[in-house]
Amino acid sequence: MRLDRRRRPIILALALALAATLSVLSVVALTRPSTGTTTEPTQIAKGQPAPSIAGMTLDGAAFDLADLRGRPVVINFWGPTCVPCREEFPLLKAKLTEHAADGLAVVGILTDDAADPARTFVADEGATWPTVIDPGGALKKAYRVVGRPQSYFIDSAGILRSIQIGEVRDADFERQFGLISGGS
Repeated sequence: MRLDRRRRPIILALALALAATLSVLSVVALTRPSTGTTTEPTQIAKGQPAPSIAGMTLDGAAFDLADLRGRPVVINFWGPTCVPCREEFPLLKAKLTEHAADGLAVVGILTDDAADPARTFVADEGATWPTVIDPGGALKKAYRVVGRPQSYFIDSAGILRSIQIGEVRDADFERQFGLISGGS
C-alpha cells in the first residue's frame, strides 16, 4: 500500500509530461509548412492558401469561403458546449463591428456539437456571421484542428497568416488582425 502511494505522484508527473509533449507535438505539426510529399489533397500551413470551405450554414444557406476573397477573414472552430468558445463570442462580435470598415469577415465552423444548441446559442448572442456545419469533421481535419476554440487569420488573398489555439483575447486579435488587414 505504501509503495502505491509513493508511485502515485511519479505516475501523475509522467502522465502530465506525456500530455504536455503531445500538445507541443500537435502545435508543431499544425504550424509546420507542408513538404508536399503527402497524399492528402490539402495541407494547412502559415503562408499558404487556406483550404476551401464549402457547406451549409446553421440557417440552411450555402456557404463558400471563396466568396470572401478580397476581405480579411477569421475562421473560428467552435461549439456551444465549449466554455472558452462561448466566452470569446462577444469579442468576435465586437471585433466584427469594430473592423467593419476594413471588410473583416468572421466565419464559424461548428465542430463536435449538434446544430440545434448552436442555433440557439447564436440567436441568443445575436451573432451575424455564418456558421458552417461540419458534421463529418472534414473541415476540422483539413484545418488540423487540435482543440476548441481554434481560429485562423486569413488575409484578403486567401493566405493563412496566423493560427490561434485557444480563446482569442483582445490583444491577440488585434496583433493577428494586423497580419491580415494590411496594417502590419
